[in-house]
Amino acid sequence: MASRSASPGAAPVRAGAGHTGNDTVLVLDFGAQYAQLIARRVRECHVYSEIVPWDLPVEDLLARRPSALILSGGPRSVYSPGAPRVDPALFETGLPILGICYGHQVMAQALDGVVDRTGTAEYGATRLRVSEPGVLFDGLPTDQQVWMSHGDSVSQAPPGFLVTASTPSTPVAAFEDRQRRLYGVQFHPEVLHSERGLDVLRHFLLAGAGCRPTWTMVNIVDEAVAAVRAQVGSGRLICGLSGGVDSAVAAALVHRAVGDALTCVFVDHGLLREGEAEQVEREFVASTGVELVHVKAADRFAGALAGVSEPEQKRKIIGREFIRVFEEAARELEARAEAEGATIDHLVQGTLYPDVIESGSATAAKIKSHHNVGGLPDDLQFGLIEPLRSLFKDEVRRLGEELGLPEEIVWRQPFPGPGLAVRIIGEVTPERLDVVRAADAVVRDEIRRAGLDREIWQVFAVLLADVRSVGVQGDERTYGHPIVLRAVTSEDAMTADWARLPYNLLERISNRIVNEVPQVNRVVYDITSKPPGTIEWE
Repeated sequence: MASRSASPGAAPVRAGAGHTGNDTVLVLDFGAQYAQLIARRVRECHVYSEIVPWDLPVEDLLARRPSALILSGGPRSVYSPGAPRVDPALFETGLPILGICYGHQVMAQALDGVVDRTGTAEYGATRLRVSEPGVLFDGLPTDQQVWMSHGDSVSQAPPGFLVTASTPSTPVAAFEDRQRRLYGVQFHPEVLHSERGLDVLRHFLLAGAGCRPTWTMVNIVDEAVAAVRAQVGSGRLICGLSGGVDSAVAAALVHRAVGDALTCVFVDHGLLREGEAEQVEREFVASTGVELVHVKAADRFAGALAGVSEPEQKRKIIGREFIRVFEEAARELEARAEAEGATIDHLVQGTLYPDVIESGSATAAKIKSHHNVGGLPDDLQFGLIEPLRSLFKDEVRRLGEELGLPEEIVWRQPFPGPGLAVRIIGEVTPERLDVVRAADAVVRDEIRRAGLDREIWQVFAVLLADVRSVGVQGDERTYGHPIVLRAVTSEDAMTADWARLPYNLLERISNRIVNEVPQVNRVVYDITSKPPGTIEWE
């Protein structure tokens, strides 16, 4: 791509950049399985939150001007060599702080409480007995179920703290120092298994910390639109539209900010599910009015993938061809803009907050190579517009609804950038694409008919293209291909569990696939969770 007037290192635009009028809660991550979930639950209470490393210096924390801090859980024992510890100065800042699980123990240890290796662990559902309601349990039942995951326990609260709850095995399951606005719970209020956990978090945020519940979809839209307009000025923008919810919502949001200055490029690589290309072209344009350039490149991708079966090589080929096709379309749009006396200075991306976290920094403008179908070129000269980079997937869906996008786009399941190519185990050919596409259409249709499409994070078919399975159909022996059915439940794709689909639903799916897809004679169901498996097969 030719050089643009925008600086290569231009900072991305963030949804809610500056968070005007919003309080911010920082979640200090001690390596917790649930750190992202804590941040999401805080946002469900309409308070903005971000995740930061546990060892961020106190002065750097204060520079972010947070309204409160939450210390997450973690996999270590406070007695382990090299275990994470917080600077005791953190508790002298006057900031309201909530410690959860490991964070609860770290707080107790730093403030001269006692944490013991009791030899009695608590994992899973546990009954909590509230002895003093205090701030966190005000108005809540004195007996409630919570979710525990710990080996060590706080046996003695720090001086000045009131013990507010216990379990049969944990004498100090919650404590608080209301005057210093310091609170701790041994259980995990962020998980759904803690039946009043969200209430506990809300009490800390609103009553304990005095945060204002101003983080709403209306505010997110208004702030993001203002941020985009401020960065873009009078320039033009392009967006690589994949057909997924992230790029669609990002494009719709930017279009609200800049109108006809945005053009979307939809690279149709022929690896989408049945009817998706037509749906993107029809429904997205109808709902937004965005100019869409539909580049039909299925033959080009098929030729480049011929004879290739190694998964990583497939991804690299698809990424390379995607960038080349996108660049060609961009050059044509640039030529048109120049003829009209304008320039295209910015590229819109649907980067989400989990992408930023996994990139290793919640503040860096690093682009994950697997976020886009194949990553961005190293010499990218566009200024990046990333209006969703502060948001989780569920927030993006709600934002899409707020922007008026159709349900079929907003609630579309996550789909890998390389598309069906990584759902064919073996070489990708047009014939094999037809097989997996037909089987996948059956799966999605039956899940929709069963009313489970919003309960399941992802459900799809995988074709074992290089495997032949013996079968009997019509009194004849057959050697067809097996289809693997994969369905998982998840909240953020960081972890996932296999979906317990009803047997009669599995039976209908299997019968339809073997009857409607001639090349398939066997359907199996994958019951592997993540970890140890991944959601996708390749």
